[in-house]
Amino acid sequence: MKAQKLAEAAELRLEDSTEALADTARLKVPGERGERRLAELQALFSEDLAWVERGLASAAESGPRPATDAARHLLERGGKRVRPLSLLLSAACFTGINDKARALAVVAELVHNATLLHDDVIDDGTERRGAEAARVLWGNGVSVLAGDLLLVHALDRTSRAAPEIMPELIATLRRLVEGEILQLRGRVELDVSETTYERILHDKTASLFAWATRTGARVAGADSRSELALARFGEELGVAFQLVDDVLDYTGDRAGKTLFADLRDGKLTLPLVLAVAKDGDLRAPLARIFSGDREPVAAVSRAVVDSGACAEVRRRAQNHTKKAVSALDAVSMSPARSLLTGVAEALSARMT
Repeated sequence: MKAQKLAEAAELRLEDSTEALADTARLKVPGERGERRLAELQALFSEDLAWVERGLASAAESGPRPATDAARHLLERGGKRVRPLSLLLSAACFTGINDKARALAVVAELVHNATLLHDDVIDDGTERRGAEAARVLWGNGVSVLAGDLLLVHALDRTSRAAPEIMPELIATLRRLVEGEILQLRGRVELDVSETTYERILHDKTASLFAWATRTGARVAGADSRSELALARFGEELGVAFQLVDDVLDYTGDRAGKTLFADLRDGKLTLPLVLAVAKDGDLRAPLARIFSGDREPVAAVSRAVVDSGACAEVRRRAQNHTKKAVSALDAVSMSPARSLLTGVAEALSARMT
């Protein structure tokens, strides 16, 4: 009886939040709309996300210093926590958020932050989430080991909470590593093809989103059809998320994202790929940037903006958002499903 009352209360909170999100969607400023929708979703799941934060803090304290110092420095900077939120909402679409879902929501964020610690070393990054990168404060070696430590915690938590999920997690980690290798290889052998970009996009970003949403559904008792639908949702959500970030590299600095940071770090983004396809003369200065020469960054950035590529990437991001939402048609209607739609639309609305 008590469990039934708790479930009914949770359902009412979901319904109230769905109405609030509908009101927020009517805001006229796109970026503001997206940030407010995400804030409302995070507030709705504040108790579960607080559980996630405690799990992250515990992981950052478990191990030898200075690796734990570096890990804690990044984790305490916060972030959108979109991956754990998506996992929790996916579970809420079925039998509800249980201890397995909460534990695996921590895993999703541990893996994501581990990749950030590694990325900053590979990219010689100096800032992360508005603060000095861990590698600047403690050195590259410590930053790498801190990322490794978070990955070990992620694997350990998964093996204890839901060992049946381990094969999918390992497959996802493989995709993450392969995507990073492909991106790194592109700096030696300049490759600005859409095919290469798509592979990096799906492996480095979309794979973890897909794992999170599929895992949330699976541990909450979803049938195979619904589980696959949530995986498709996550994959499309991850693609749209990255495309929005690609646009923001050239058009805005919301959420601590510095203009032209990806270009300066020699990262392949879709606006850049499309601009080079339109103007082959950009290849020479781009090769200089990818080899470490930052002098052409301003000129290449202007060329990308002037090419109109950002408008095309916006269109594609919106299309992938629609695909993500359409994937949910295979899932029974519920307030939680509506809130997943809200997540997708909020992330898309970050575009300026």
